[in-house]
Amino acid sequence: MTRRTETRGGEGSAYVLSRGVVVLFAVACGAAVANVYYSQPLLVTMGHDFAMSPALVGSVVTLTHVGYGLGLFLLVPLGDLADRRRLIVAQLLLLVLALTVVVAARTAAVLLVGMAATGLLAVVTQTLVAFAASLAPPAGRGRVVGLVTSGVVVGILLARTASGLIADLAGWRAVYLASAALTALLALVLYRVLARHSGAPPTTPRYGQLLRSMITLFAHERLLRLRALFGLLIFAAFSTLWSGVALPVSGAPYLLSHGAIGALGLIGVVGALAATSLYTVAGWGAVCVLGAAFSALALLVWAFTRD
Repeated sequence: MTRRTETRGGEGSAYVLSRGVVVLFAVACGAAVANVYYSQPLLVTMGHDFAMSPALVGSVVTLTHVGYGLGLFLLVPLGDLADRRRLIVAQLLLLVLALTVVVAARTAAVLLVGMAATGLLAVVTQTLVAFAASLAPPAGRGRVVGLVTSGVVVGILLARTASGLIADLAGWRAVYLASAALTALLALVLYRVLARHSGAPPTTPRYGQLLRSMITLFAHERLLRLRALFGLLIFAAFSTLWSGVALPVSGAPYLLSHGAIGALGLIGVVGALAATSLYTVAGWGAVCVLGAAFSALALLVWAFTRD
């Protein structure tokens, strides 16, 4: 599925990605990042199983995101040090182990540890995106990264729907069991398909230097700080809504099932499609204004309809 072409003079080799491999990258990215969001429609049931208070059950989502944040800082830079093929497969196998811990958890403490580890290892998504970018030819790199990143977006948007439907059929543990099986399958396929050499630069910095470089970039690049702030605010609003919505709608007067709660995530698919079209026509500023308008409308509807 990948094709290696020798450069003139035998100075090196490059791997030309087929469309099938790009789709495989996208699927793997979506499957990995979805693990961060599976729990959101399942919080009420998890709380009942482990006798957790609403405040404590919220830490299931919090620790998963904390683990993901630590993974971004501590694990993603390893892609510049180690062979990315081996690193991706190793992270996927460790993710299978973390998901198994969640499935087998019998106490709240074990569950929280498993969720934090799941978030930590789900950052394999970012390693996959970087690997796809490094394998793509310069002329087609933007297209490849866009296609692979689309898998991330689909995984985030559909994770709640999938987990809700599976939980209604077989219980919340089946969600993570199915994810563990899918992750193990993807690890095997990626090990067989991916190029054995990632084309890493001949001069490799040390791990500590890579960590310091991120801090240095953040300190010196104003645009990076602004984009990080925008991302923080958007993600905070996103997580606040979807992490908390399961608790009220699962009780009276709504009494929604896991599948119905997860289906609310389909609204996000419509929003993503609308945002893409609006961005093409009017730019990202119009997307932000539209998002703010819909948020204000949602608050008004909530204010006038709550008991």
